[in-house]
Amino acid sequence: MKSFVPVPEESHFPIQNLPFGVGVPKGGDRPRILSRIGDFAIDLMQLYREGRFGMVRGLPEGVFTRGALNDFMALGRPVWREVRETLIGLLSADEGTLRDDRALRDRVLVPADEYEMLLPARIGDYTDFYSSREHATNVGTMFRGAENALMPNWLHLPVAYHGRASSVVVSGTPIRRPS
Repeated sequence: MKSFVPVPEESHFPIQNLPFGVGVPKGGDRPRILSRIGDFAIDLMQLYREGRFGMVRGLPEGVFTRGALNDFMALGRPVWREVRETLIGLLSADEGTLRDDRALRDRVLVPADEYEMLLPARIGDYTDFYSSREHATNVGTMFRGAENALMPNWLHLPVAYHGRASSVVVSGTPIRRPS
């Protein structure tokens, strides 16, 4: 697959990897759901308003105007796949819908650095697992000391703990840790 949008070779966002996120234009306006290709954000709200997702079954009006991905994620994998396939088609080098319509392209493809990215989902609650022996040992050492760090049951069943939704933040957010 080849896109008409120039994508730097070192980019994490070629046409084969179109992520979903939430951002707000710098200087105001409201958050919207975006995708990305190369150095450009793709405004999915604008594409929806332009009628470019008409073939996607089960895509409710306004889903891309939400300030989080939760409602979109709740639609399930078939809808995500159709939205992504629609994007791939629109961004394809041999498809003229966006490529040949400068006004539409200017409304839909915006330099990514003109958006401030936000936490993409509302996190209500979560459970975290001790994912490795080292992780469980390090945490156990903090609570019980090195000699009793790893509880015997850790080897026989997954050990989890309740996480705080307030501890989930956007990368780069300064964190004040207790001393």
